[in-house]
Amino acid sequence: MLNNFVPDIYQKSIYEINYKKLKKNGIKCLIFDLDNTITPINIKKPTKKLKDLFEELKDMKFKVIIISNSTKKRVEPFKDLLGVDSAYLSLKPLKRKYLKVLKIYRFKPDKIACIGDQLLTDIWGANRMNFVSILVNPIGTTDYALTKINRMIEPFIYNKLLKKELLKKGEYYD
Repeated sequence: MLNNFVPDIYQKSIYEINYKKLKKNGIKCLIFDLDNTITPINIKKPTKKLKDLFEELKDMKFKVIIISNSTKKRVEPFKDLLGVDSAYLSLKPLKRKYLKVLKIYRFKPDKIACIGDQLLTDIWGANRMNFVSILVNPIGTTDYALTKINRMIEPFIYNKLLKKELLKKGEYYD
């Protein structure tokens, strides 16, 4: 059960991920979480730095998708301004939206990497689907109510992972 929360890759932020290595390893699709992964929850539109990163990823021929548990109103401005596909109210870690991506884009699970800041939604969801799971540190300090509950549970999981020498916060790897 504990292995469900172990990311394949752990980096400080989305800007530290070795996307060239992912490409070399056959990844074709990048699924990003929105809130506190690519932007803090109080920011309403993408920064220039984020736009530049997403353009670079699209230039590398990645299919880039935002999958968020947030509302359509929250996700749409990022979808439109970044020129990517998206899914909202995804109920991660449930499989429904991930299965939709597999069906629509016809990717095999080993061709997809999911990037997120939460063990209980992003990493568990990606691992359930046999996608490459990439954990990044949250970039904001404010969370939605449900996320706050997850954040209260996460320290217990991190402690168990540390005791089993499976993951240590701040020790990044790819």
